[in-house]
Amino acid sequence: MGTSGFDHFQRQPTGCRALYTMTLLILGTGYLFAIIQTFHVHAGRDGKPGLSQTDIQLAYSGSQADTRLETALKGPMSGMIKSEDAAVISGWVRSGAEMKAYQENVLPLMQAHCLSCHGGDTEMRKANPHIPNLDSYENVMKMVKLDTGQDVYTMVRVSHIHLFGMTFIFFIMGTIFLHAQVKPKWLKCLIIITPFIAIFVDIMSWYLTKLYQPFSWVVYSSGVFMTAAFTIQWFTSIYQLWFYRLPEEMADSGT
Repeated sequence: MGTSGFDHFQRQPTGCRALYTMTLLILGTGYLFAIIQTFHVHAGRDGKPGLSQTDIQLAYSGSQADTRLETALKGPMSGMIKSEDAAVISGWVRSGAEMKAYQENVLPLMQAHCLSCHGGDTEMRKANPHIPNLDSYENVMKMVKLDTGQDVYTMVRVSHIHLFGMTFIFFIMGTIFLHAQVKPKWLKCLIIITPFIAIFVDIMSWYLTKLYQPFSWVVYSSGVFMTAAFTIQWFTSIYQLWFYRLPEEMADSGT
C-alpha cells in the first residue's frame, strides 16, 4: 500500500480496474456531451462562431439592446431558421411588432420554422414546459421584451442540479484518480480540488454576471479550469490503469 493509503492501479484486481475503466468511459462520454450541449446553448449569441466570453455575458445578463426573440434568433436558434427569415422577424420587432404585419409576414415563418417545437401542444413542450410557447401573437409578444438574460428562478433551478450532479461526478473521478501515481503530492491534491472550487465559483458567477457583466470572464475561466482538471484526471487514470508500470523500486517496496 502506498504512503497515501491508496494502492496503485497496478496492484488492484483486474475486476476492480475493469470497473474503474468502464466508469471513466461513461463519465468521459457524458462530459463530452455536456460540453456539446453547453456549446449549442450558448455559442453564437454574439453573432460570431464559437463560444466566447460575450456569449456567456449575453446568456446571464442579456444583451440590453435586443429583445429575447432577437437574441434567440442570433444564438441558439440561428441554425433552425434561414438568416433572411430571421432578418424579417427582427425587422418586424424593430418596426413596432404590429399584429397585421405579424399575421402577414411573421406567422408563416413561425409555422415553417418554429411551431414544431414551440407550439402550444408539442411533444417538446410537454417534455420541457420552460420552452417558450409561440403559437399566437400574444405569446410571441411575451418574447418581444428587452433581453435581460436568464431569470433568477431558472438559475436557482439549474444551480442546485449542477451543484449536486457535478459534485458526485468529481467525487467519483477523484476517488479513482487517488490510485494514480502523481508527484509531487501537492500537485495531485490541486488537481483533485480544482473542479470543486471551479464548480462553486462558476455557479456563483452566474448571479454576479447579472449584476456586473465582466464577471462573465470568471464563468468562462472556471469552466476551462473544470474541464482541464477532468481531462487530466481522466487521461492519467486511463493510462495508468492499463499502460503505466510502476518503477521497480516502488513496486518492490510497496510505496
